[in-house]
Amino acid sequence: MPMQLNSSYNYPSRQALPQMATTEGELDLHSCHQTAAQSPGVCYGMIAGNLPSKKETIDLYKSFGITRMRIYFPEAEVFEALKGSNIELTVDVAKESLQAISSNPNAAKDWVNINIVPYSKDIKFRYITVGNEIHPGDVEAQYVFSGMQNIHDALASFNLGQIKASTAIDSSLLGKSYPPSDGAFSDAANAYMQKIINFLVPNGSPLLANIYPYFAYANNKKDIPLEYALFTQQGKNDVGYQNLFDAMLDSTYAALEKIGANNLQIVVSESGWPSFGGVGTSIQNAGAYYQNLINHVKSGTGTPKRPNQPIEVYLFAMYDENQKPGAETERHFGLLHADKSRKFPLNFK
Repeated sequence: MPMQLNSSYNYPSRQALPQMATTEGELDLHSCHQTAAQSPGVCYGMIAGNLPSKKETIDLYKSFGITRMRIYFPEAEVFEALKGSNIELTVDVAKESLQAISSNPNAAKDWVNINIVPYSKDIKFRYITVGNEIHPGDVEAQYVFSGMQNIHDALASFNLGQIKASTAIDSSLLGKSYPPSDGAFSDAANAYMQKIINFLVPNGSPLLANIYPYFAYANNKKDIPLEYALFTQQGKNDVGYQNLFDAMLDSTYAALEKIGANNLQIVVSESGWPSFGGVGTSIQNAGAYYQNLINHVKSGTGTPKRPNQPIEVYLFAMYDENQKPGAETERHFGLLHADKSRKFPLNFK
């Protein structure tokens, strides 16, 4: 059946949901080859006490043919392991550093000089993310615009202007998201987002957005069919969409257009489906979501609003993270268990 949503329905970011048990499965990535430019990257979260070494992890990325990575703070050991790998890297400024790099251009220059410059000849840095899922009411919101500007200027001062500064938002900033063409930021987020695009657009930087069909589905099972969230729905709904991922992405594009950013590119900086811990979680559903998202991105079909436009996506995440706070689902987004054992079949080819 077509998805029916309240016209002002707001896709949530990650939240606590009821627990549901699942079964185990396998992951087979050994046949994967080097991916094309539009193949998904994978986020490398490290909030766990039992993860493989950094070198083992980078070796896994290379053997699976994963050519893009996102990390959430600068990590010298990761940088060393990435040297010469040709893996493109997105690095977040740690939340604790936002105030300093925002208020002091020299602090931003020091950050770039310490974390980027020494490795820039051996690592393909792609984006520097200044703030992850910062909301307009957060204390850190005041640091995002000037933080991006200062990082941008610092990169330029070292002749590294090809590395773009941006910030990563979540879907909770949308006040209206369905139908996708009516997507709009909430009143609370409008001024915040306007300032962000006033930096991104003239500097040719994309907006990073974490997009999770899982949470939209889990919070509104009555109106959102599981098949629509997992890319397995046959046929389009009454507004021309076959999957929830495209609808969420296009509603964000529509929201950007309404504040004057008609040609701004969105990079989907996180997307995933947990294998345990909540409504709709299972090994099977997680595996289906990840593989179908990979296939969708690789197809090059784009979205109804941006047909045939490549979608840059980062799967969340490489491993389960057993020390993440919050809902049980937070600890089960990995493509792999922390011991590198496999959950489900997956192919990046």
